[in-house]
Amino acid sequence: MGAAKILVVGPLGVGKTTLIGTVSEIEPLSTEAVMTRAGARVDTTAEQSKTTTTVALDFGRITIDGELVLYLFGTPGQPRFLPAWRDLAKGALGALALVDARDLAASFDALGNLEDLGLPFAVAVNDFPGSPRHTADELRAALDLLPDTPLVYCDARDTASSIRALIALLRHLIDVTECV
Repeated sequence: MGAAKILVVGPLGVGKTTLIGTVSEIEPLSTEAVMTRAGARVDTTAEQSKTTTTVALDFGRITIDGELVLYLFGTPGQPRFLPAWRDLAKGALGALALVDARDLAASFDALGNLEDLGLPFAVAVNDFPGSPRHTADELRAALDLLPDTPLVYCDARDTASSIRALIALLRHLIDVTECV
């Protein structure tokens, strides 16, 4: 049985904790804390009802096809924590970058850091209720994605949808490995 470390990254409130909790076959480790008034001035999100935030990491595990164990590490979404999640990236095989179609620009820091690290990634647009629907071409242009970067829609609350997003990442990792 093989194992792989996978990051789940994205801006504050995009659904990283939800996705990991949805797919994890173990009780996920979550470092959620109540958002403070001081933090509210700098920690903005498209989801105005958000009251907690990840302050260190989320951790979960899922076995794919009985053969491959994915260790999922969710990163904090605020820009001030980007140096911390660079440490989490050590030893990671790749990353699933969640984005919110209601605020695509909020994903630029996370995507830029993945590119800076040279970490292969797939992009999953978390389908929030009322989110605008963009075509794949519009999303690729807005996010400045390379043509071979996988781009999928998912609902982080839905197990099958979230697993499909992780499988899109795994297929990409296989393709990238075969090209090396």
